[in-house]
Amino acid sequence: MRTEVPEKVLRIVDDIKRDRDVPQTRLTVLKSWFKHPGRLAAFGLWIARKAAGRKGKTKGPAGELLNEARRLLGTSSSRKNLFDRIDRKAGEALRDRARAFQNRHERQRWGAVRIIECWPLLLVEEGLALLVEPHRTPSDGYKLAADWAQNYDPSVGTGLNGPSKGKLLELVRFMFCVEALEDR
Repeated sequence: MRTEVPEKVLRIVDDIKRDRDVPQTRLTVLKSWFKHPGRLAAFGLWIARKAAGRKGKTKGPAGELLNEARRLLGTSSSRKNLFDRIDRKAGEALRDRARAFQNRHERQRWGAVRIIECWPLLLVEEGLALLVEPHRTPSDGYKLAADWAQNYDPSVGTGLNGPSKGKLLELVRFMFCVEALEDR
């Protein structure tokens, strides 16, 4: 079912080109898109595959977990059908191992803060959570999209800037594919 949300994301890309930086909250338009059945899980799986697909970038135990994720998930380009599913139990187990690996917290002035040592592994964990946890909401999808698309630039801070444009264009292609497959 065709929606206007991909075009709104394309306008965000245009605004990044014009203004160099836009707030991540502009991606709240995705919440309405994620309300359609199946989209949130498909997005979670797509993000988990993209994050796991970064071969050789991460070493040690985090790298081993990412290799395991790659074996379970494949990569975003290896699956023809965006709605392909993985074994739910294996997905839950991998999500749990990824969460346990990065479950260290430090006490800060304002409260406990979770220490993330491997960002791609966090994206795999959160993507799998959208797939295997039935209580997840469109807001969780928006947050994962914002986390995935954000970029740090010392001149403007963390937000949607520079490299975010390419990621948002990938997201739009994903959205168009999902909508086209739904129309079949």
